[in-house]
Amino acid sequence: MSQEKELDPLGSARQMFGARLRRMRKAKGWSLDVLEAKVPLSKSQLARVERGSYLPPEKLPALLDDLFGTEDLFAELYVFACREAVQQYGYNLLLDHERRAVGIKEYAGVLIPGLLQTEGYARALFRSTAARDEAWQEEQLAIRMARQTRLRGENPPHHAVILDEAAVRRPVGGPAVMREQLEYLITMVETPWCVIQLLPFSYGEHGMLGGAVHLLTMPDNRTFAYEESSGNGTMMEAPDRVQRHVRHWDRLWAYAVKPQETAAFLRQVIEALPGSTASPTDTAPVFALTPTTPTPRTDVFNVRHATLGGNSES
Repeated sequence: MSQEKELDPLGSARQMFGARLRRMRKAKGWSLDVLEAKVPLSKSQLARVERGSYLPPEKLPALLDDLFGTEDLFAELYVFACREAVQQYGYNLLLDHERRAVGIKEYAGVLIPGLLQTEGYARALFRSTAARDEAWQEEQLAIRMARQTRLRGENPPHHAVILDEAAVRRPVGGPAVMREQLEYLITMVETPWCVIQLLPFSYGEHGMLGGAVHLLTMPDNRTFAYEESSGNGTMMEAPDRVQRHVRHWDRLWAYAVKPQETAAFLRQVIEALPGSTASPTDTAPVFALTPTTPTPRTDVFNVRHATLGGNSES
C-alpha cells in the first residue's frame, strides 16, 4: 500500500483546502472510497484535491461543509483557491468586485460574457486557448462556473448586459454548443435580476468597440470599470475614467433593441445553425435590427437601478 504524500497546508490556499479535507476525512475514519460514495467526484479526483493538484468543482465545498459540519470553512477556502488560480492582477480584482457588487453592467463585444456562459461554451474557449493543457482547462472552467453561483443565489446583483451581434454570430464550440448557449441566453433575456439587450451591427462604430467592459457598483455606491481585451484586463477606479465608460454604456443601452426583440433574434440565429429543423426560407435571420434614432429610455430596469450608480452625466 502506497504511503500518502505529506501535505503542506501553508503552501497555497488550494493545499490548505486539501489538507483540511484529509484531516476531516481521517477524523471521521473514512477512506477515500467512503468519501467517493458521498460526493460526485472519483477517488482519483479526491486524491488530487487533497494533494492540492486539482481545483475542485464549485459544488464540492458546500457538500463538504455539510458532511463535516464545518459551516463555511471549505466554501471560504475555495474562494481563495480560485483567486490564486488566476494570475492576472486585474482579473483577480474583477472576481473580488463581482462577489460584492450590487449591480453589474456589461458590454460584450466579441464573446458571450463569462457570467452567462454555459459549461460547453466556456470549455470550448479554454480548449482553444490551451488545447494540450487539460488540467488548466478544468481549473479555469471551475473558476468560471464558480463566478456564476452568486447570480443564482438568494441576493444576486442586478445584471444588465449589452450583447453585441458579433458575440451572437460567432459559433463557438460547434452548432450543438452554440444552440445550448443561445437557448440559455433566451431564458435570461428578461428576469427579475437580469436584462439582456442586443446591439446590432447596423449601429456602427462606438466608444466600447473592440473588447468587453464591466461596470461594477458596490454597496457603498462606488462604481468600478473593468476593461478587457484578449489576454489582458484593467480595473479602473478613477472617477473620470469610470464615468467615460458609464457614458458609453448608457448610450449603447438606449440604442440596443429591447429584450423581447433580442429573444426573437436569438431564436432566428438558432434556426440558422447547421442541423436546424427550420425550412430553408427560415434559416437566415430576418428580424429587423436597424435601429431608428431613439431617445434614451427610462424603462423599468433603468429606473430600478438609478440608485446603483453608473448613470451618465447630463
